[in-house]
Amino acid sequence: MTMDDLKLKQSAYIRSVGGTGALRHHLLDMGLTPKTEVTLQKIAPMGDPVQIELRGYELILRLDEAKKITVEKVHTKATKTYGTRKLFTHRQYSGRGLNLFRFFLES
Repeated sequence: MTMDDLKLKQSAYIRSVGGTGALRHHLLDMGLTPKTEVTLQKIAPMGDPVQIELRGYELILRLDEAKKITVEKVHTKATKTYGTRKLFTHRQYSGRGLNLFRFFLES
């Protein structure tokens, strides 16, 4: 599946970046590297361009550029409840510098 197949607010991991020459290098330089999580944020009224979020910033891509990026879907963020407290999955807090005690403070 390619990035242009994503639905609004759907997340995916980049598997590979296609294209050749300067275009491919430009996409890689913008942070579109394999194993990076991206989320489709907005789609223009005519369908082109699209806005994605990755690495904490937003990026606008043309549809033909998005078609060159192969992605793999991410499962939705799941939460578990324990009594009245909501426990979040590891994926939601990974890489944000939060410690384990934060899990138990969320109510």
